[in-house]
Amino acid sequence: MTVSDDPASLPAADLPVDGAELAAFIAAKLCHDFISPAGAVMSGLDLLDDPGAQDMRDDALGLIRQSAAKMVALVHFARVAFGAATSSEQFSGAELHGLVAGLTDGGRATLDWRVGDETFSKIQARTLINLAYLTVSALPMGGAAVVTVRREGDQLFLVGSAEGARARLKPEAVVGLKGERLTEGLAGQWIQPYWLWLTAREAGGRLDLAAEEGRVALMARLPGASEQPAFV
Repeated sequence: MTVSDDPASLPAADLPVDGAELAAFIAAKLCHDFISPAGAVMSGLDLLDDPGAQDMRDDALGLIRQSAAKMVALVHFARVAFGAATSSEQFSGAELHGLVAGLTDGGRATLDWRVGDETFSKIQARTLINLAYLTVSALPMGGAAVVTVRREGDQLFLVGSAEGARARLKPEAVVGLKGERLTEGLAGQWIQPYWLWLTAREAGGRLDLAAEEGRVALMARLPGASEQPAFV
């Protein structure tokens, strides 16, 4: 199933959400992502302050350490995946692998990063790590997520393949990957797929999705040159 045959042809005025609404959706998602590890840090600090729980001091310190690491991983990922708060204009495949692995390591799904010694522009990097994260997220019961990159002529292909029991994308995610406005369901499940579609569109590319029982595949086709249209 092709998600968007020519996303770049859609006038900006016809996008399903405007800039202010888009910012609100992204801010809500980031707050949702950050609240769990932030709350765990506070729980660990409360245990340290509790005179009756000093026998749990090591557990509290472990919880704080693990949750703080999760917070840092989320921030590093979000700076590239959702924002422009980085001075880097080029990213190596190894750097991007680290950003995705920081969020996905320890989960039920394994990530096989077959990117190699590639260099990506900012908008290509944004597309790749969002696509990779959504590929892993399509495996709630575990499985193998494979991310590959190839260049053909002046085209760059970013491909994520998820295989495993109950591999799937939630209905909200499919709506987002089509570049459509969410009319029902959870906005938190919609915004990142929509952001991936929008990023591919702004890069002058397209996004494709294939899904069958036990397998989900995402592919972004972008202009392969290092200079990409500026993201607004």
